[in-house]
Amino acid sequence: MVEFITIPSHLLPADGRFGSGPSKVRTEQLDALLAAQPGVLGTSHRQAPVKDLVGDVRSMLSSLFSLPAGYEVILGNGGSTMFWDAAAFGLVERKAQHAAFGEFGAKFAKATASAPHLEASSVLTAGPGSVILPRAEDGVDVYAWPHNETSTGAMVEVLRPDGIGNALTVVDGTSAAGGLSLDASQADVYYFAPQKNFASDGGIWFALVSPAAIERIERIAASGRYIPESLSLATALTNSRVNQTLNTPAVATLVLMRAQLEWMLAGGGMKFVTDRTSESARAVYQWAESRAWAEAFVTNPSNRSHVVATIGLADTVDSSVLRQHLRSNGVVDVDPYRKLGRNQIRIGMYPAVDPEDVSALTRSVDYLVEKLLT
Repeated sequence: MVEFITIPSHLLPADGRFGSGPSKVRTEQLDALLAAQPGVLGTSHRQAPVKDLVGDVRSMLSSLFSLPAGYEVILGNGGSTMFWDAAAFGLVERKAQHAAFGEFGAKFAKATASAPHLEASSVLTAGPGSVILPRAEDGVDVYAWPHNETSTGAMVEVLRPDGIGNALTVVDGTSAAGGLSLDASQADVYYFAPQKNFASDGGIWFALVSPAAIERIERIAASGRYIPESLSLATALTNSRVNQTLNTPAVATLVLMRAQLEWMLAGGGMKFVTDRTSESARAVYQWAESRAWAEAFVTNPSNRSHVVATIGLADTVDSSVLRQHLRSNGVVDVDPYRKLGRNQIRIGMYPAVDPEDVSALTRSVDYLVEKLLT
């Protein structure tokens, strides 16, 4: 039996959950879930209690992101993976360009590249730990990239590329939305799921859509292109406007998300959440830079994510062993992204995570490394 190292309690974080998704759920969200019984949970999603819940979430998202005039919040069942397929059917007219600098950007590129009704996608790539941005290209009508690459901890600013004319910008905000600053006017479609910064469960996608994106969705839907109803953005748009989804949504997920949005807005909105994530990020990266056996995986400081930090470890510090000792002390889910296969830890620093707990995590790792290297 392995004898695990005990970390002194005064070094440990008060809450040891640092997953990159699903993420830490606050106790107050669970209280909200209990309060939704029996008035909301177990009732019809076509009736006022659940429709009001959906309406609250849509309205709060609009406030959090300070949406420009004409923008709408739409939602549908399935996570961001489902949205990639929906976008291939309902947003791309002929050809997409993807800036892929990690697993999730590449997955969306694969979805449009394999769509038989579209031209071959243009895919700009950068190696793990670096970034690349879209650039104007003839024939492209959708430019797509992630705001934050969950797999590597690399982030970019959301800016509409110069010279793209009437093409749409479609940005993956899954691990960024609610944790990183956003000028929503720079994205025609900004889509995400609620299991990261919004501290809820998966199974629902949300999208902030511009008037230009709405026009594109409606035009493609009317063009005669075959679109499965479950992947129809036009159907999602119609249902969202009456605070519904095509079929039954995960009601508990929406309750958890509403409670998180209430907390975010009560704290001060986007400034409140980004101050928290920025504070956590500073603590992690300054710590890594001051350790001989650790370094930030993303080399350019301006591209180091404020919501997901990936830290490379020297060969003398085995990540798998370190993580086993952390887990035995209640510090969980700092695993690196599995497909990278690197000797790393990856730390979720979403708004629900207390920045002081992030600092405590670094102290706990220091303690373990000192014990393991002696």
